[in-house]
Amino acid sequence: MTQSGKIELMAPAGNFESLQAALDNGADSIYFGVEQLNMRARASINFTLDDLPEISQRCKEKGVRTYLTLNTIIYDHDLSIVKTLIKRAKEADITAVIAMDQAVIAMARAEGMEVHISTQINITNIETVKFYAMFADTVVMSRELSLRQVKKITEQIAKEEIKGPSGNLLEVEIFGHGALCMAVSGKCYMSLHSHNSSANRGACKQNCRKKYTVIDQETGTEMELDNEYIMSPKDLCTMDFLDQIVDSGIKVLKIEGRGRAPEYVAKVIKCYREAIDSIYDGTYSQEKVEAWMEELKKVYNRGFWSGYYLGQKLGEWSKGSGSHATQKKVYLGKGVHYFPKANIGEFKIEAYDVKVGDTILITGPTTGAQEMKVESMYVEDKEGDVATKGQSFTMKMDFRIRPSDKLYKIVEA
Repeated sequence: MTQSGKIELMAPAGNFESLQAALDNGADSIYFGVEQLNMRARASINFTLDDLPEISQRCKEKGVRTYLTLNTIIYDHDLSIVKTLIKRAKEADITAVIAMDQAVIAMARAEGMEVHISTQINITNIETVKFYAMFADTVVMSRELSLRQVKKITEQIAKEEIKGPSGNLLEVEIFGHGALCMAVSGKCYMSLHSHNSSANRGACKQNCRKKYTVIDQETGTEMELDNEYIMSPKDLCTMDFLDQIVDSGIKVLKIEGRGRAPEYVAKVIKCYREAIDSIYDGTYSQEKVEAWMEELKKVYNRGFWSGYYLGQKLGEWSKGSGSHATQKKVYLGKGVHYFPKANIGEFKIEAYDVKVGDTILITGPTTGAQEMKVESMYVEDKEGDVATKGQSFTMKMDFRIRPSDKLYKIVEA
């Protein structure tokens, strides 16, 4: 839990763009992977060992906690890599390690690092919570629990004063938003079976997201299904019952999405930050929820459902492949220069036109994901309304851009 007493909002960081987007939009903590031993080894770019000091420094400047994910299945040949990762994480003053393997847990504790138990462990009852309290200060519940079950566990932790190694009451973490899969808390062998690419080693091929025909082997009859994407659940969204999430006694709300773009991280974290704050100041309302839901629909999603938390009918499947986002980004060009005294940014157009009135997105490792509207512009040093391919344009902006930044236009999907 944060120092303010509010639940902790935990953001995904698959690269520096997403990391900065999380910091800019109010995350209390971030989680990230280094190299290959994490559950998004294939889906995100991932950081390197040499990035650890910069990750730590950027987050410390904002008072944000940092969690290194080391939550895949670990084989003997991985142990030396794990030891090195944990040692370097400790040296960089990373806050904690998220782990599922006992070897990783033991190595992290030996280095004096805080440990969080991954959802991959599938914790579903208070006795298992007590066991892992010997090693960890935070436990992530199985994704298949209802809120009623979660609340019962948090009440037992408080009643029995179950504490972690730090001496503080054990904290419970749950997932609040993002992709769900048909497997039990991510444990799946479908990708391994079909592509020799293990989801439990962070290399899921997501073949469950495809369209399949189900055939009765005895009769050869094809089953008629209302939904063709029978193994691809909708994304989890808890926005419309976030007050019940807070009331459940959890301390950390985790947003899934290390494989997502920085604008996804920016939008989702911004919405949940505002919603959490509104619950604590008494202004959380249905009207606000509806507005946040419209914002969440703008970025990548497979449609939304409440997961298993409310005990509703299980299995709300996606009705199509890919994203259902109401908006998309179109690449325009890149940043050229920023003039700090005048607060002006210069861009070079390499693809489609941009004009006054357009909503644009600028992303970069230091810039994060910044969205704004073009109010006015100068094209090739003259006041104008449209910049086309090959032209440079400048405009007023209240944040710094870099030559490495990419420029996009936001359009309706």
